[in-house]
Amino acid sequence: MPEARGLLGFGAPRLGAAPYRERADPIDNAVDRWLERQLGRILAHAPFTRIRLRLAAWRVLRLQPTFEDWEDDALRNEAQRLRPALLRNEMAEPELSRAFALVREVSWRTLGKRHYPVQIMGARALFEGRMVEMATGEGKTLTATPAAVVAALAGLPVHVVTVNDYLAARDAEENTPIFDFFGLSVGIIDSDMDPQARKEAYGCHITYVSNKNLTFDYLRDRISLQHRRAAARRRMLEYLSGGQGGDLMLRGLAFAIVDEADSVFVDEARTPLILSSTADDPEADAIYGQALDMVRQLETPRHYKIDHMNRQITLEEAGKARITQLAQDLQGIWQIRKAREELARQALSALCLFEHGKDYIIVDDTIQIVDEYTGRVMADRSWQGGLHQMIEAKEGVEISGQKHTLARITYQRFFRRYVRLAGMTGTGTELAGEFLDTFGLPTVRVPRNRRFRRRHLRTVYLRTEAAKWARLARRVTSLHQAGQPVLIGTRSVEASEAAEAALRAAGLEPAVLNARQDAEEAAVVARAGQRGAITVATNIAGRGTDIHLGEGVRELGGLHVILTEFHESSRIDRQLYGRAGRQGDPGSTEAIVCLEDELFKRFARGWLRLCKVLPHPGLCERMRKAAQARAEREHALTRREQTKLDRQLEKSLAFTGRPE
Repeated sequence: MPEARGLLGFGAPRLGAAPYRERADPIDNAVDRWLERQLGRILAHAPFTRIRLRLAAWRVLRLQPTFEDWEDDALRNEAQRLRPALLRNEMAEPELSRAFALVREVSWRTLGKRHYPVQIMGARALFEGRMVEMATGEGKTLTATPAAVVAALAGLPVHVVTVNDYLAARDAEENTPIFDFFGLSVGIIDSDMDPQARKEAYGCHITYVSNKNLTFDYLRDRISLQHRRAAARRRMLEYLSGGQGGDLMLRGLAFAIVDEADSVFVDEARTPLILSSTADDPEADAIYGQALDMVRQLETPRHYKIDHMNRQITLEEAGKARITQLAQDLQGIWQIRKAREELARQALSALCLFEHGKDYIIVDDTIQIVDEYTGRVMADRSWQGGLHQMIEAKEGVEISGQKHTLARITYQRFFRRYVRLAGMTGTGTELAGEFLDTFGLPTVRVPRNRRFRRRHLRTVYLRTEAAKWARLARRVTSLHQAGQPVLIGTRSVEASEAAEAALRAAGLEPAVLNARQDAEEAAVVARAGQRGAITVATNIAGRGTDIHLGEGVRELGGLHVILTEFHESSRIDRQLYGRAGRQGDPGSTEAIVCLEDELFKRFARGWLRLCKVLPHPGLCERMRKAAQARAEREHALTRREQTKLDRQLEKSLAFTGRPE
């Protein structure tokens, strides 16, 4: 989208002195980080920040009688009058409160929505660069708009970051009338956009973009900057290219508001994002096939061990010897010990750690990765180190070229580079220490606007998966006969299809939302809250999905959510539950699970043996808590190690002069 001067004549957002603004990674030690983690936990529960935000919200609300009688042009003129003070100091009072009040009034005139006091509290906290925890359903999308508008008026290029393209487009289109009123241009980044269109979208005052698109575009810029790192050269490039930044897409990392921040900062923190090129190898097809045939002759645990938690294969000495024996008649790479052992590990990973229908699906004869946190297909992503090609060989589809890394970065390392960073989440207080330690983000919990009316029913634990699906079908049949809409959450595409089959066998007609049907998302979500609706969904429906209740549904008890398998983090379970009982609506939730679920087998084997003998609900609930606590501890340890490696990498790359 082209960068245009709006009604107020603001022109391009300012960049300040730096041509490509970003923050250097802070250098600290282990003691500093430990203290920040403890401080973050304390600040998340401290009352003084909330009291100060309440006072700030009161100052904004007090201005409503002043602005509600003004004409539209008078509001625009007031914004223009406030802008110079915000450009000098974006925290200046009373200009900041007046700017927030203007956005609130404009929201009412353009969208018919006026921000609640708690939303103004959240918006002010975002503008200050905090992590804001707001209960699911409290209107985080609208909360972000005052912070984004005022930051843009203050001359900061704003990135509003969501977890996928669908939410980026939806949120941008929903709030565009507000931005248009102030003459602010809005860009939307889509995965299918060409580089020039992306550059134009980033050139707008406010850009809505998914975390993956944003990070990969940044990596492309870093490669472009590799041979012209000096500021003087970048300024000359901008001058020679008419001020358009040459071939750079972004204009720096000034201010980001990250929605569902716990998903981006925590759940996906262990996975590096890698920008790569493709190289064809005519001998690769045969090599992958040989590796798969070879490892199918190995036995566990004699030849290898499987670490499901870290998705790693360890070859035992007997396994290495067996690989050497099987490869003795093969030529080329098979005669190199390290190479053949790595091929064996990749082949075992493809066979033992990655499942069709859970980790990936096959679309048009290609392997498509399914994001375990969002349930969506990542069409332009691939596993590295030959693993993707090994899975292609395993499934018998056409083998793509091997990927070679050009640049890589983690979300932790990338988002630390924003000059000002803010986040929103419905489930983040337990991570407050990590947010402050890793990203410098203090957490504040914003109260609910309306009384909480959702009921949580007792969890049902069953012995087998077959018993779980049978119980689910009976329960949904009962709810459907009463007319109450039902949302059924599963962890994988495979599980969603098993749930669908069980429901259809019971004579029900569910709608299904998973990685295979994500193009129908808007239509499925629109129907999910209607009387008698039955929806089966993976994690696609767990974040950012606002299910509106149909006529008469509130009287029936609202939306009923059924979880069919616990996640490794209780936060993700709570995100699914949060689809019910939003904004004071009635709703209910429950879990119908079985002892064969993956969480219990991987993280609570001792408890699982006990519960199989004595399946008491109290014991099973303790097993669930123990399993999730262990999984979250291990993931937190992995993230801390990743942060440590990131900081070491930052120092080494600064020394060598490489971009990433």
